[in-house]
Amino acid sequence: MARFSIRFLGCKVSQTDAQEIRERLVADGHTEAAGAEVAIVNSCCVTHEAVRKSRHAVSRAARTHARVYVTGCGANLAGDAFADMPANVTVVSRRSEETPAFIAGDVGAIGCVQADARLDRVRAFVKVQDGCSFSCNFCVVPLVRGRSRSRTATAVLAEVRRRVAQGHREVVLTDINLGCYRDRAAGYTLARLVREAGATPGLARLRLSSIEVNHVGPELVTALRETPTLARHLHVPLQSGDDRILRAMARRYTSETFLRRLEGLEDFNLTSDVIVGFPGEDDLAFRRTERVLRAAGVTKVHVFPYSPRPGTQTEATDDVPSAVKKERGARLRELSHKACVARWRAKLGSEDVVLVDRPGRGYGDDYSPWLLDGPVGALVPVKAAAVSEEGILAA
Repeated sequence: MARFSIRFLGCKVSQTDAQEIRERLVADGHTEAAGAEVAIVNSCCVTHEAVRKSRHAVSRAARTHARVYVTGCGANLAGDAFADMPANVTVVSRRSEETPAFIAGDVGAIGCVQADARLDRVRAFVKVQDGCSFSCNFCVVPLVRGRSRSRTATAVLAEVRRRVAQGHREVVLTDINLGCYRDRAAGYTLARLVREAGATPGLARLRLSSIEVNHVGPELVTALRETPTLARHLHVPLQSGDDRILRAMARRYTSETFLRRLEGLEDFNLTSDVIVGFPGEDDLAFRRTERVLRAAGVTKVHVFPYSPRPGTQTEATDDVPSAVKKERGARLRELSHKACVARWRAKLGSEDVVLVDRPGRGYGDDYSPWLLDGPVGALVPVKAAAVSEEGILAA
């Protein structure tokens, strides 16, 4: 039996990929424990900083573990990001579907144990789709993840049932490009999958992790509204509110399209991603991004300073100074915080049900943060009594 440790960097898909490796090793009879001989680092490469953090995590693991496996997006990045690592580091440059079996085979099974590795968080992330067939000029994901591909609806729904049976009250359908989900053989679109996953007995809340605005159409919106367990929260990446920059990014919408597609979702908490300092972004383009975020009613904004990625169309271009990126990022984070606080204040006196995911803190139906007392993993009815800089205070 081998003892192993595992960590992930980056997005929720990286988290679910790490969980798949964990489950395979546990099923083979290995144990996740402190003082492990084997370490797995599921890396990220979406920015230069993400690669730096991944390298640091691998270097640290190599000093304290006999064997280290580097998996995930960073392991598939052009330019051999981990080429100069110590001899006990193995870089696994494989698709996410193939990685658990490769690592399990290399570590070696000890028998048909078939243990169950329960998720270590109160909400379960279920990957339904991987890869992307749309090549935005700045994005390395299609290069390291491959083309879009979907799991069968049967597999997804079976995993949702399994996570609920394990005690998870909330399930998040996660992805690289969720709106591309299709199980054509079984006749499933994302809308149908949402309806059936949301009807799983015992499931209290279903959430979508992220979706491109082009996929927010009438069929999906109807499914969202008609699925009682569906959380009133959507994360819809904007990246830029300037049409010239969107064209340079090779995004497939305009700022007007972004706003039009989100009309009628005012009761949803809308969050987003924005890149600051993309090549050619001037002050006017940045101000347009601020205006679109306000017009859409976006609250939380995940801000990414532009970072050239190897193999992409904009690899050789980075003409916005770092200081300007930093200043624009700070402005968007301030705009985001004010929008969040305004939404929280609008809830004063209202009721919600909060999933407590850590001591003293949890999230409501629309993913607003609440400060409250309650056992971790519980769904607690609350009433908004006050607002702090950190979230809504429960009565």
